[in-house]
Amino acid sequence: MAARRPALSRVESRLDFADWMAACAGRVEAALDATLPASGAHPVRLHEAMRYAVLGGGKRVRPLLVYAAGELSGAAFGALDCAACSVELIHAYSLVHDDMPCMDDDVLRRGKPTVHVAYGEATAMLVGDALQALAFEALGAAVTHGAGPAAGVAMIVDLARAAGSLGMAGGQAIDLDSVGVSLNQSQLEDMHRRKTGALLAAAVRLGAACGRKLSAPEQAELERFAQAMGLAFQVVDDILDVEADSATLGKTAGKDSEHNKPTYVSVMGLEPARQFAQSLREEARSALASFGPTARRLGDITDLIVQRSS
Repeated sequence: MAARRPALSRVESRLDFADWMAACAGRVEAALDATLPASGAHPVRLHEAMRYAVLGGGKRVRPLLVYAAGELSGAAFGALDCAACSVELIHAYSLVHDDMPCMDDDVLRRGKPTVHVAYGEATAMLVGDALQALAFEALGAAVTHGAGPAAGVAMIVDLARAAGSLGMAGGQAIDLDSVGVSLNQSQLEDMHRRKTGALLAAAVRLGAACGRKLSAPEQAELERFAQAMGLAFQVVDDILDVEADSATLGKTAGKDSEHNKPTYVSVMGLEPARQFAQSLREEARSALASFGPTARRLGDITDLIVQRSS
């Protein structure tokens, strides 16, 4: 990967949460900018559209999880940059494809026109394809920035599984098949653990894998955290789709109801969905207890996910 900005120092890692988030967001933005092809590189239109899809927007929750999990294992920041870029590139590709007319057919993302609106459907399809490939190129570079070779291979397998038919893509397929269908809570959870939770959980595992190898009990607790946190993210998303407006969300509000999609609000009701999100928050925080202060950032991110308004 291209040259990085100076490492986020151990002093900076002791910043308050808001400043730490800003530092990490700035760091991953610089890393993404360096990883993406230059806008003037041939083919120009494709590379411009890739940069349009990725840079200058989004909550960067997945990179934040990578950096936070890296604190558990004492990971090198260069390796974490690679992992953070890889999960954000997969996430960005999924949004480009999800927004297309053949999928969710949306015109607004991160407060601006979606890629297929700005660049056309054919280019949007290629943008997603190219970002997915670039994600694995970025992750492969982790071994030259502090991750062990065996860990590097395992991370590539982990990300591929999280993004594929057993994870995110499979969850999206179930989502498309569920329009107008009545799902129970167990079926809804299965869909969302794949569609949304798989990549969020992978971000946690990748961050931790960039450093020392965790013990089996540590890995089990970290996975318990990741599963609860990932599901909480989707529950809150469903609540916000009902409660927030498009300007706040940066995407079209009310799309799930308009498309007759099953959500936690439609299955459980609004107040039970809120209570479920809080119970998942407690589950996630409970899983972090054995890690002590090194898990502080992961706990903070869990609170951010459940308490967010956009």
